[in-house]
Amino acid sequence: MKRFQSKILRTYSIVIGLILASLGLVLGQLYPIFVHHSTVVLIDSKMEQIATDLATTELSKEEQSTIKQTLNSTLQNTEMANEQQSLWLFLFFILFITFLVALFLGANIFKKYAQPIEHLTETAMELARGNYRIRAFEDDFSGMSTLSNSINILARNLHDISVMRETEKERLKTLIENMGSALIMIDRNGLVTIVNRSFLKQLQISFENIDGKLFRKIGLPDKIEAFIDKLFLTESSSREQIQIKRNLHTYYMDAYGAPVIGEHGRWLGIVVVMHDITELIKLEQVRKDFVANVSHELKTPVTSIKGFSETLLYGAYKNEDTLLSFLEIIHKESNRLQMLITDLLDLSKVEQVGYEVNLSNVKLKDVLDRCIEMSTHLLEEKEIELALAVEDSVKVLGDSNRLMQILMNLVTNAITYSPDHTILHISIFKDNKYGIFRIQDEGIGISKKEISRIFERFYRVDRARSRNSGGTGLGLAIVKHLVEAHHGLIEVESEVGKGTCFTVYIPLVQS
Repeated sequence: MKRFQSKILRTYSIVIGLILASLGLVLGQLYPIFVHHSTVVLIDSKMEQIATDLATTELSKEEQSTIKQTLNSTLQNTEMANEQQSLWLFLFFILFITFLVALFLGANIFKKYAQPIEHLTETAMELARGNYRIRAFEDDFSGMSTLSNSINILARNLHDISVMRETEKERLKTLIENMGSALIMIDRNGLVTIVNRSFLKQLQISFENIDGKLFRKIGLPDKIEAFIDKLFLTESSSREQIQIKRNLHTYYMDAYGAPVIGEHGRWLGIVVVMHDITELIKLEQVRKDFVANVSHELKTPVTSIKGFSETLLYGAYKNEDTLLSFLEIIHKESNRLQMLITDLLDLSKVEQVGYEVNLSNVKLKDVLDRCIEMSTHLLEEKEIELALAVEDSVKVLGDSNRLMQILMNLVTNAITYSPDHTILHISIFKDNKYGIFRIQDEGIGISKKEISRIFERFYRVDRARSRNSGGTGLGLAIVKHLVEAHHGLIEVESEVGKGTCFTVYIPLVQS
């Protein structure tokens, strides 16, 4: 802008200089002619006066002629000096007036044209710097209104585009920050440019170690670094399932990476999106185990039923003792098969999302009495003594039949895994929030590493003992889901060789 002003000033100075020089030359040529004519007239007038005066004097004609010539020369010299002085004064006056007029005109021209151009230039510079809120003055008098209006339209359009870009940027940032998948973007130099919260959380990385750092120096697991190196090397999309071990736990990530391509096909870097599929892997493994276990559990009774029935068909039925023995086995295996199917149906029902029990006021002692009545023959077979410590007034908010199912499973397991001639302790009491029943046996116990798995489907601490007792391996899984359906809790304490204690908490009836 300063160069533009200096150019205008320089041009204006040259123009004024040329005007003044031309004016000076013109005046210099015209003024002497005018002054010379005036001087001649003045000298002639003075000489006539001198001639008149000399005529009255008593001088000879030669003396008078000499005097006239001398006076004429003197007058001419004097008048010429006066003429030169007057000429310079006149020229200075004319030039000064011309300068003032030119200065006035120049100021008006500068104000009318140069200042609007200067302002438009400043406005354009501000737009170039990204200040899209600035506007140019729209002055019709300056003749720049069309240009000013065009710049203002451009500024408004740029401002609208800037607002739209900021809005889209915020939307994209919000989307990236709140997406469940982990995302990281790395430029062509290997520097991290974008990373979201899910990435930091899943990989347990601090944000301070991320911004603008080389991806190799932010603490990524080795397998993820190798995956990123592969993307940089091939410059093509890739997908892998990555296993990460951290803090004695194993995690599985489904990683997808792709190159980021800019305008004109320029390679800008890569983007990696990762999904935590650990739960999916676990569920898939549970499904496989479930299918394998169900197949195994079904295979045993079905094989027995088929084998003994075929033996009978081939003539064993003719022996009455053999017939009765085989029929008892077939009946027992049929009951076991029926129990397995019933437990599978129960487990399927209680595992459904939104499963609810029919809640009512239930007295825990009544549930226990029914359970003991149904378990008496099992206790008598193993000569297990029952030790009861029951508070008669404990009432809970629950489903009587489902509570019976919980208690029956726990008591049956306690009897099954207890040696003969032991004591089974059952107590019922309450605290401020829960009605509590506790079943403690003197059985084989459960190791600490197995306690966390006893509520899994088909998991058995002692498979041979459980299968021989007719158990399906689904009882504790059903118990866990039924307790949760009552908004209760279940705890397990055990020591190998000394026994196991199950404690169940069911919410009390609120008065």
